[in-house]
Order: sequence, then C-alpha cells, then structure tokens
Amino acid sequence: MRGRCAAGVAGALLVLLAALLTGCQSPAGAEEDGRLDETANEQSTAPPRPVGYGALFLGVDECSSFGTTSFTEVSCTSERAAARVVARHDGKVGDGPLCPGTTDFVLHISEQSHSSDEDGDGAIPQGYACMRNLAPPHPGDPGGGGGPRTIVGDCVYSSGDGQVRETSCDGKGDRKPQYKVSKAVPKRAECPLSTALYVQLGGEKPVGCARPV
Repeated sequence: MRGRCAAGVAGALLVLLAALLTGCQSPAGAEEDGRLDETANEQSTAPPRPVGYGALFLGVDECSSFGTTSFTEVSCTSERAAARVVARHDGKVGDGPLCPGTTDFVLHISEQSHSSDEDGDGAIPQGYACMRNLAPPHPGDPGGGGGPRTIVGDCVYSSGDGQVRETSCDGKGDRKPQYKVSKAVPKRAECPLSTALYVQLGGEKPVGCARPV
C-alpha cells in the first residue's frame, strides 16, 4: 500500500510538471512565431531606402539639404541635396579628428532625440559632419578662400594681433591676399628661406610656410 501510494504521487507530479512545461512553452513559442511573422511582414511591405541614406544620421556619403543654421538629411538623389558628408565624428570639433583638407564646411550636430533614428534608440549623439558641396563653388579647395582648414595653396591676409584669415587667391574676395601657403612642414626650421609668414595648419604637418603674393 505504501509503495503504491508513492508511485501514484510520483506519477501525479510528473503529469503536473509536464502540464506546467507545456503551459509555459506554448505562449512563448506562439509569441516568438508572431514576432517572426511580423518582422517578415514589415520587411516585405516596407519601401526600400536609398543606399547610403538613413542608416546613421548624416553618416559618411549621405547628404544634407541647403542651409547652414537649419538642415535635414536627404537622399543624395533628391533635388534638395546640397552637400555630401565626407567624414563624420562624435563629440566636439575641438576634441575630435580634423576634417579632410578640402572640406567646404562643417555641420555641428547637437545631441537630441530623433524619432526616425534607424537603430531604434531614438537618440542622436553630439558630433560633427565634414561636408563637401555637391556642386561648385568649393571654398575648401586650395586657394578657394574658405573651408574650416587652411591648407597648402591657400591665401591669407593679416587681420591684426598676429592673426591671419583666409581669402580667395584670385583676389575676388572681400580682402586681397597678402601671403600664400606654399608648403606644410612639421617644424618652422624646415620652411624655405623665402618664407615670410608661418601659418598654423594642424595635422601631422602643422606649420604652413607662406610667402608674399
């Protein structure tokens, strides 16, 4: 009698355990199937996004609309597209890598929420995008008179207090050029003897050797 009772209890426990396992697994499996079906449905019905657009807010090779104080990311094939991202970095400009030498301008990206963020976290980190105009003019080109960096081939004028500012080498800018950067070197001692002005360039060769125009 005692043996039969033990067997009966064990059998009941096995039946109960099986029922509990079945009850736990069925909804999870159904929910998982539901998620897979829902994802497949989204993939089949969502319109394809242009390549290189939308994966990251103003990522490399993506484009922005016109404007300097207000801008949006647009497809590079859009008639609203004005400039392309040639480099993208997080953080502040002063703390991060330099933009490429022929960058036309820099867009500063504030940390913010963004409902269309592709990774789903709804946030855009602080950063900056180095931009190149899709069509001329290109102030970042050597002698172009603008851009965030001074490079070899650029012209400058003295603005007082030991400072210089960039201006167009063709003389069509607001100020006439006084000096032209002919070479970039690591140290001043490596500049040619004809150097009349040293210009801070930054980068691996931070010294610009400038001669009178």
